[in-house]
Amino acid sequence: MISLLVHPERRRPNPPALRVDLRHVALAGMSLWAIALAVSLVLLVLGHATYQAPATCGAGLLLGLVGLAWERRNRAEYRSPE
Repeated sequence: MISLLVHPERRRPNPPALRVDLRHVALAGMSLWAIALAVSLVLLVLGHATYQAPATCGAGLLLGLVGLAWERRNRAEYRSPE
């Protein structure tokens, strides 16, 4: 281990990155935020939560939309064969 720190050129090359569809990743995350938002709204109505929980879930959904927009704009770049 220490020899790799002293001689990094001896390290094996990194494996190739996995090619994934980031749209599916973003949509999966957004669906989890949507479920959490529904649960937090129910808890808010029942008086067991504050407004901070639904606001956090809403922010997660908005960031997911930003991620989808980024994915759409950069799709050709990250999906291009190397």
